[in-house]
Amino acid sequence: MATVVEHTLELAPGDNLNRDEFLRRWERHPEIKRAELIGGVVYMPSPVSIEHGALESEVGTWLGTYQAYTPGCASGHNATTMLLEEDTPQPDLHLRILPECGGMSRVDGDYLGGPPEFIAEICRSSAVYDLHQKLELYEEAGVPEYLAVLVREREIRWHILKGGSYELLNPATGRLWKSNVFPGLWLDGKALLARDMTRVLATLQKGIETPEHAEFVRKLAREKSRRKKVKGRS
Repeated sequence: MATVVEHTLELAPGDNLNRDEFLRRWERHPEIKRAELIGGVVYMPSPVSIEHGALESEVGTWLGTYQAYTPGCASGHNATTMLLEEDTPQPDLHLRILPECGGMSRVDGDYLGGPPEFIAEICRSSAVYDLHQKLELYEEAGVPEYLAVLVREREIRWHILKGGSYELLNPATGRLWKSNVFPGLWLDGKALLARDMTRVLATLQKGIETPEHAEFVRKLAREKSRRKKVKGRS
């Protein structure tokens, strides 16, 4: 009896695919760690530098600390995210409100579905890509806040969605940025670029200790309780 061998094509940068085919090929090749589908085109970022990896870890520490003090929120690294009809980016980092607390995103199989409230990208070799194709995608998908950390330019660009378009969020004072979506999520940009995590976390702690953050935590808890009651009556 003849044996039929299924041949699975590999992913390659520049491939034009739909989401189903993109995910099928990726799932058959677990050795591929980074790949994105944007506008029907496959992008495969270059190997991650030590500098990129270290800064991503530090921004992740900042977001993870905020999550730890904010029940109802979740953060993550490099999660494949299904946006719009076909686009499937893999942001460096995200912070989201859980769906049971009123968030926009959801777990869709093994992936994240829908836009998280906050995305961060560490922009080094991918700066043009992160600030054009991906920025335009996040804007169209309705991601409320998009933080781009430009490594070579030593610059923080915190985009906020207003009227369907991104505008740059100005720092409150000096180089202190404050999230519009997540009360208490404060970033000392100068300290981050200087890799001074002690100061970054000290500034964040001040934000977490504000009455606005405490009210946000209560708001998330109330929404979770309300939805649980509605679900119980249905």
